[in-house]
Amino acid sequence: MATYESDHTKFMREWMQKHPQENVEQKKGRALWWDKPQSLEDQQRFQESRVAVKPYYYDTNH
Repeated sequence: MATYESDHTKFMREWMQKHPQENVEQKKGRALWWDKPQSLEDQQRFQESRVAVKPYYYDTNH
């Protein structure tokens, strides 16, 4: 069974094989924005500050 792979995915796969040093840069960029440790206090504060979302946003009767 053949699975679809987009042209962009193929390009990125080939480009990363030709430029293995970019993997280090990719990890640095990810660490800059995403891979941050969070304390339990932060997680609890985020949970407590959540606002409930209506089931249907445009329904004005609720």
